[in-house]
Amino acid sequence: MRRKIVVGNWKMNKTVAESTELASAVVAALGSDCSACEAGIAPTYPALDSVGRTIKGGEVLLVAQNCHYEDDGAFTGEVSTGMLNALGCSYVIIGHSERRQYFGETDATVNLRIKKVLAAGMKAILCVGETLEERESGAFEAVVSTQVTGGLQGVVDISDIVIAYEPVWAIGTGRTASSEQAQEVHKIIRNKVAELYGAPAADAVRIQYGGSVKPSNAAELFAMPDIDGGLIGGAALKAEDFAAIVKAAC
Repeated sequence: MRRKIVVGNWKMNKTVAESTELASAVVAALGSDCSACEAGIAPTYPALDSVGRTIKGGEVLLVAQNCHYEDDGAFTGEVSTGMLNALGCSYVIIGHSERRQYFGETDATVNLRIKKVLAAGMKAILCVGETLEERESGAFEAVVSTQVTGGLQGVVDISDIVIAYEPVWAIGTGRTASSEQAQEVHKIIRNKVAELYGAPAADAVRIQYGGSVKPSNAAELFAMPDIDGGLIGGAALKAEDFAAIVKAAC
């Protein structure tokens, strides 16, 4: 049985002090009764060290929001996997829709980052998803399948990869795909993984849902057969809400 995974993506929110306070609150709210679910938090780069120290030794994992695909060099504003590894990051989020929309990420650059994360001994969360236009035109299956294929190009072993399905039209909008809509695309993703890597790998890969998950809808979403947790945005900025979502996955 696949162990569910819930990760809070804090995006560009919270100072270092505020992040440390939130991390402490998350740990306290979760308590020690949720080991059945893997939980992680992804603060901003400046807060990674402080948050990492705060949660060190506990069940909550440290997650980075992105990384570069080179080890070092003249890449102003970027962060390498070596830097993230040294801070104790377990996972790195790659290809988030906001990275694709605002910063020019493509399937090709996502693929380079995925490979770099794996080579560094960390795990990757590969984000895929369609826009509202692509959803309404019926192109969502082709779009998501292409992103999965492109992001995993040349990757032989996907055991250290989690896939996060983000319906772009449901991120930060308050809109949420129905549990049936989410399940439909999760199944499409699992089928594509089976096509690329075989049924055992497809059965084992965890696929998160990343579209406005809240305490009120988490249990229903996580009850779907192919939804293995969530990549949480806004609700992750409130410790009690995030803990409630994690507990819904336990």
